[in-house]
Order: sequence, then structure tokens, then C-alpha cells
Amino acid sequence: MKLNYRRTFLIGLAFLSICAFWQMYDNIIPLILQNTFGIGETVTGAIMAADNVLALFLLPVFGAISDRVDTKFGKRMPFIAGGTVLAVIFLMILPAADRSENLILFVVTLFALLVSMGLYRSPAVALMPDLTPNKLRSKGNAVINLMGAVGGVYTLIMIKLLVGKGERPDYTPLFVSVAALMVIAVGILVITIQEKKVKTKVDAEVKAYEEKAGVVVETEDTVEKEEEEPKAAMPKEVKRSMIFLLASIFLWFTAYNAVSTAFSRYTKVVWKLEGGGFADCLMVATVAAILSYIPIGNISSKIGRKKTIMGGVVLMSVCYFAAIFAGTYHPLINIAFAAIGVGWAAINVNSYPMIVEMSKECDIGKFTGTYYTFSMTAQIFTPVLSGFLLENVSYRTLFPYAFIFSVLAFCTMTQVQHGDARPDKKKSVLENFDVDD
Repeated sequence: MKLNYRRTFLIGLAFLSICAFWQMYDNIIPLILQNTFGIGETVTGAIMAADNVLALFLLPVFGAISDRVDTKFGKRMPFIAGGTVLAVIFLMILPAADRSENLILFVVTLFALLVSMGLYRSPAVALMPDLTPNKLRSKGNAVINLMGAVGGVYTLIMIKLLVGKGERPDYTPLFVSVAALMVIAVGILVITIQEKKVKTKVDAEVKAYEEKAGVVVETEDTVEKEEEEPKAAMPKEVKRSMIFLLASIFLWFTAYNAVSTAFSRYTKVVWKLEGGGFADCLMVATVAAILSYIPIGNISSKIGRKKTIMGGVVLMSVCYFAAIFAGTYHPLINIAFAAIGVGWAAINVNSYPMIVEMSKECDIGKFTGTYYTFSMTAQIFTPVLSGFLLENVSYRTLFPYAFIFSVLAFCTMTQVQHGDARPDKKKSVLENFDVDD
């Protein structure tokens, strides 16, 4: 069987719209909260952590609900289309609330916007495995992640082009550009992908393949049967490695997310960058991460996942440390951010597979959920703590903060002794992009 790339790229349009939105949310909303409404760093950090708090509850709830829904448009499409429409409506209210300096309207709208995004994020992610045979989901996931990266880069370009200079630029053109992308992307998806029809076709293809090849392709029924079988208990030494790996995940997300959520404000206060100038560094990091997936895949296949991760952590730590001494913006800073992108890719490509490797004899599903619990908890915790330090100590605490937590992540990773099976070399270029978001 071969992956239907055209169909998978179309399915990825939903994830493209999601990533475009979050790139704007992380970089622009903090600026509005501070420059328009005069909210301090600590409260701003708490508000920025709200999306992760909501995600802990909304993503599994709406994902489970969409599993049980059956409409003529399919299980996922009603959530994707409905969530996008609501999100775009609330998204366009935000710049109006910003211009009128109406804090109540802004906060209420922002909450409704986050709920709307939570409404369709899980169904959008679930659409690909729904419409892709199990054996081809790795390549399918690679395509989805590539589409998400395109969405993120699009928003960074729009920030660079459309955000003017000054204390309070008009963000309306930027919000319109992101909303337009979301409408166009999901509109094309809804028009071109008829979920129920495609699902029936895929099931027929799988059945025909089984009959022709004389093999059993994993289906929902076979998965349920496997889940009914008793799981082996995780050995103590493996459990110890799992605990240290989860601690590492929490720590490096704490470091990275502090920088990603506060960077737009940091560059304005410390480096005196105006408008969307900060987007250059973030764009360099994103592009570098995308380009590094292939060599990272080759490196990890030779030296193992743990060493590749630790190399990524070291690379990011060195860059965080160097950024401490950057008093003003210099083009060479882009090199450091390119290295940060490479380091972050090295971590993401290998960390989740290590979790899966250690839990393969127990409950993979449970530990997948645990992985996201630790990463999202870090993203709830770090905007508040780092925001408190920025507000009450100094903006220059940002990179020392990231450096300390990154070093701690390296220390905990040294205690991980399992899950380091060397992954097979990828058979195609796209498989190197198969990472979890």
C-alpha cells in the first residue's frame, strides 16, 4: 500500500490553520496585554498559560466526543468546520477590543477563542489516522507536521510584514491575514475531503490489500483485542528511567516555552526591536528545525536517541548562555537561534519514541498521555514563574532562567538508561519529519 500524498496534504490543512493561529497567539497576545492594558508580567504569564490549562480538559473531552459522533459529514468534520468558524469570529473581535482598550471584552473574547480552538484541535489531529491505513500513518504524520510548520512560518512572515512600529501598532491586518488563512485552509479541506466517503474507500483498500497479500492489517478490532490482553508490569529499573525522562521533558519544556512566550516582549525591552522585528529569530529557528530533521534522523540511527537528545540539550544550553550577554540585537543572534531550532528538533524527534520504547510491554496509550501531561504542565507552570521574574526582578532573567532549566534537563537525562533503541533508518525523506507536536 502507498500513502495518498494529495489526500494527506489536504487533511493537513486543518493542522496548518491551528499552527498559524498559535504562532500568532504566543507572540502577539502578550504584547497586547502589556502595551494596551498595562498588565504585569506575572498576570500576563498566567493568562498565557490558560490555553494549556484549558487544553488539559478540552482536548480529551472533544476528542472523545468526536469519536462517538456520526453525521453525514463524518465524525471530525463538524468539529473542524464549526470550531474554525467560531474561532475566526472571536479572532476578529480581538483587535477591536484592543483598539477600544476594552479589557473585559478582550478577556471574554480570548476565553471564547481558546475554547473554540480546543473544540477542533483533537478532531483535526485525529482525522489523519482515521483516513490513513495503520502502516502508513508514520508517513502521514510527517506530512501533517510539515503542514503545521508551513502555517507557523506563514504567521511569522505576516508578523514581519504587517506589524508596524510603535508602542501600540494596529494588529488588525495581521489578525485578518491569519483568519483568512484559517478560512481558506479549512474551506479547501471541507470541499475536497468527504470524510465518510474517504473512510469507506480506505477501509475497502485495506481489505483488498489483506486479501491479496494474505496478511492481517491492524484495525480497530485488532487493537481492541490487544488491549484486552493483560499488560506486563514495567520493571523497576525501566520505571526509574521513565521517571527521569518525564522529569527531563518537563524541564526542557519549562526552558523552551519561557523563551518562546516572552521573546516578543524581551526583544522590545532589552534589544529595543520595534514592530515585528522579533519574528526574524523565530523564523530562523523554525526553518532550521525543519531542515535538521533529516540529518538528526541519520545521527540518531547511528549514535542512539539518548545521545542525540543530550546533544540537543547541550546545544540549546550553550545558546541560552550566550544570549545572556547579548545586550542588543545583532544579526549573529540568528545563528544562535538556528542552533536552538536544531537542538529542539533533536529533542522532539527522539523523546517520544523513547517513551514508547520503554512502555511497549505495558500500556503505551497511558504513557503517551503521561508524556503530554508533563509537557503541558511545564507550559502552564513556566509562563507564570518566568513572568514573575521578568516583572519583579529583570527582563534579563529570561535566558539565565532557560539556561538553568536546560542544564537540569541534561542532568536528569544522564539517569535515563532505557528506551535508547536505535531507530531504523527512514525509507523516505518525509518520514524524518514524523515527530509529535
